[in-house]
Amino acid sequence: MLGLVCAVMSAVAFAANDTALRRGILFASVYKSIIVTVPIGFPVFLLAITLTNSWSSFRALDLAQFLFFGSAGIIHFIFGRYFGYKTIESLGATQAGPIVQLGLLISVFFAYHLFDEEITNIHIIAIFLIILAPMIILLGHEGDKFTRSGIEMKYKAGLFWGLSCAICYGISPLLVKSGFSNYSLEITILAGFISYISAISFLILIMILTRVRIRDIIEMDKSALKWFTITGFMGSSAQLLRYIALGLIPISIVEPIHRTSVIFRVMFGFVINRNHEIINVRVLLGVALSIIGMYLLILQIDF
Repeated sequence: MLGLVCAVMSAVAFAANDTALRRGILFASVYKSIIVTVPIGFPVFLLAITLTNSWSSFRALDLAQFLFFGSAGIIHFIFGRYFGYKTIESLGATQAGPIVQLGLLISVFFAYHLFDEEITNIHIIAIFLIILAPMIILLGHEGDKFTRSGIEMKYKAGLFWGLSCAICYGISPLLVKSGFSNYSLEITILAGFISYISAISFLILIMILTRVRIRDIIEMDKSALKWFTITGFMGSSAQLLRYIALGLIPISIVEPIHRTSVIFRVMFGFVINRNHEIINVRVLLGVALSIIGMYLLILQIDF
């Protein structure tokens, strides 16, 4: 039950992350959003380690686990996050989901072949619905080129960034799962912590190589900084919950449920960003299909 709750709550937090990000990039670039949001994961996981007294569990990790978790962090939190945020910049949070969802195919395919996770007919139907739902949202986009606030939707660029993000988001959970030679709550939290440390280190390297001026970050628009801070906190919380879920239940369950964040993206987008998003009947139909798919997956969990 804990794994299920964490997977669903992760989807909710991830949707809040994308909704806040959508507002933030109205004031500053995606590149700056990465510089602000990634480091926030450090204190979030540090607090989780302290509260669960997980420090001693570091001794239980071997080099291979450090490499798996570290690689997952760089792929997901640097490359995947950048591509995902560019997709949101191009299409908005509600329409970005359809393409990013395709990463689910990668996760489930390899979960079946590498980890011998069982895939039933109900799994296939549920995954089909979860993938079909956001694709329906994207249909007929020729009539939805501008939001109410006048933001232009860039569908070709969104497709490119979205597919790039889908590859990263599909690979990263496989690396995390590969590092779980033995499960405990402490190990899963340390996995996320190692992933963020690796991502932050890689980010610092990129900033040095590209000669990013700290002054440009300090003088960032205050509205952008506020929304990016919210984005970073919600994203880190979503990842903490996701790592715990991956340690408790199969990838073939966690990843489809995690991707039902499209449901909550629409809800949060309507409340917070309705003038900056495309929300119509197609979107609502997609949400309904996603809910059905998630329900079918929940039925497959052996409590």
